[in-house]
Amino acid sequence: MKVLQINATCGVGSTGKICLAVSHKLNEMQIENYILYSNGKSDYTQAIKYSVGDKYAKLQALSSRVFGKMGFNSKKMTEVLIEKIKEINPDVIHLHNLHSHNCNLTMLFEYLKSTKIKLYWTFHDCWSFTSYCTHFDLIGCDKWKSGCHKCPQYKGFSWFFDKSKWIYDEKKRLFEGLDLTIITPSKWLASKVKESMFKNYPVKVINNGVDLEIFKPTESDFRDKHSLHGKKIVLGVAFGWGYKKGLDVFIELSKRLSSDYQIVLVGTNDKIDKMLPFNIISIHRTSNQRELAEIYTVADVFVNPTREEVLGLVNIEALGCGTPVITFNAGGSPECVNEKCGTVVEIDDVDGMEREIIRICEENPFTKEACFEKARQFDKNKVYKEYADIYM
Repeated sequence: MKVLQINATCGVGSTGKICLAVSHKLNEMQIENYILYSNGKSDYTQAIKYSVGDKYAKLQALSSRVFGKMGFNSKKMTEVLIEKIKEINPDVIHLHNLHSHNCNLTMLFEYLKSTKIKLYWTFHDCWSFTSYCTHFDLIGCDKWKSGCHKCPQYKGFSWFFDKSKWIYDEKKRLFEGLDLTIITPSKWLASKVKESMFKNYPVKVINNGVDLEIFKPTESDFRDKHSLHGKKIVLGVAFGWGYKKGLDVFIELSKRLSSDYQIVLVGTNDKIDKMLPFNIISIHRTSNQRELAEIYTVADVFVNPTREEVLGLVNIEALGCGTPVITFNAGGSPECVNEKCGTVVEIDDVDGMEREIIRICEENPFTKEACFEKARQFDKNKVYKEYADIYM
């Protein structure tokens, strides 16, 4: 059996790292496999880049912005992609991220329909069954259930034209009649798929994985460096802080929590720093994952006030380090915790979030072992073997 994964990146970003982890697991099982990717660089021996140059890719991104047909440009790049597929001649194709201006959906899926290749497609967000949107919860839109049109978010993707109806109709046409199994990282996303144009396809939930050899209790001098002895550390981690990630919630909590508590935010930048009050410690991107594990470990509670989330691996990383989690009831984030290792608060319930922070820090209702037990459900060695197993 020969397996081919197709993604925008290899080894970089969340989807690129997933592709690499799946490939490593396939290698352990002695299954021949390759990764086709379009963006950036990779020195992985089984990774093959398909591209016609960075200038072309940027031009296609610009074309999407001008004309609004996201996912339906990049014809030359798709010709190269299809030729690479023919050269590799796989038995299985596993699709990942196709919305980085890295292919023309019409060309790719019309070709795939002409073959007998078994298809798997991991939906890492909601884009596959909408016209433009990767998420839609914040605006409360459900047009994707019956047919996108007059998209309320189209200006985030196109400067001039709303092509949402055309894109939805073309996607629906292309995605009919495939030998396809859909994979989602969460039960929440699987439930959305079953309400979408893909409702007649089988859906399997395989969680994203965490490296528990890295995200484990890790000693550090973090308290010493920041003079935090005697303080209860309330930690938030995100890469792309803003309203969706609940930055405003932490700012509000900083006004409410007493001086016994210290909020620490990781993944900030100079722009975010200007928005933060003096009593929040801001840490820009950490230099490595071990450093992040050190910060997770020292925290008394991990708080994730996300408003849109497919799964929320930061929750699992915290649990792997023995730190209990509080999360908003958004997307798949609640699936990362149970009553033994954390708690779920309704979206925008800052009062409830504050109460839970104080309760967890003062009463210590959760054990580290309970946190570890939940984290083991997402151990990368377990979940990426599930990918390999479904190909067999």
